Amino acid sequence: MRDAGLDRAIEAAGGVAQLARKIGIAQPSVSNWNKVPAQRVIAVEAATGVSRECLRPDLYSVLTPEDGAVDPIDMARSREYTLLATLLSSAPSAAMLQQIAQLGDDATQLGRAHAVLAEAAATAVASHIEREYLDLFIGLGRGELLPYASYYLTGFLNERPLARLCEDLRALGIERVETQCEPEDHAAILCEIMAGLIGGPFSAAIDKQRQVFEKHLAPWIGRFFADLTIAEAADLYRHVGAVGRRFIEIETEGFALSE
Repeated sequence: MRDAGLDRAIEAAGGVAQLARKIGIAQPSVSNWNKVPAQRVIAVEAATGVSRECLRPDLYSVLTPEDGAVDPIDMARSREYTLLATLLSSAPSAAMLQQIAQLGDDATQLGRAHAVLAEAAATAVASHIEREYLDLFIGLGRGELLPYASYYLTGFLNERPLARLCEDLRALGIERVETQCEPEDHAAILCEIMAGLIGGPFSAAIDKQRQVFEKHLAPWIGRFFADLTIAEAADLYRHVGAVGRRFIEIETEGFALSE
């Protein structure tokens, strides 16, 4: 029997098949769910607009600042990683584009990057962005960019950086789901992992977050976001690259101060 959160997500997406398509997996996988798997909560939230607290209240309890359990900075960091993970894992749906269009400008460099992305999302057409995503990351044989740590660090896929990452993930108790076809060193998966370490189902202390970031993201992901800002096929996604590049700079500075 499906739980209430999954039912709401399926209804919001327009059915099981539509939900599966929006998050980029096979329909039978979604049909077999009783509840949204922990590894899919972020993608389902982005695709349907149903909050993670509703989808998996056992993992994402609703907290307020008065509870003394919420660090606003960590909440913002987790949301930023979640945004990047969602946009890098699949093309945004029309609902997701509407959400991005609501991003505000807080007068910081990152806030201004958000505002530019929001302006682009407000006029974007989902079908066009889907084509853009395919050209950038999939293509005929391969996309314009290969968003993998192994490729950026060695020039080849599935190399030692991936093996080292998998070793560290096992030590943290983070396991690959059967329906995940991308290797773990994909930029979207690494951003999702960071979101989970900050405030998700496998929360970790700041020293562990820093270790994962400095070992598996810092050596390459800033270059990837810089490449995305100038990619030939990038329109909306060049603004995603600008947001990602600035955020990674902020994370790098923040982790250096926390040592």
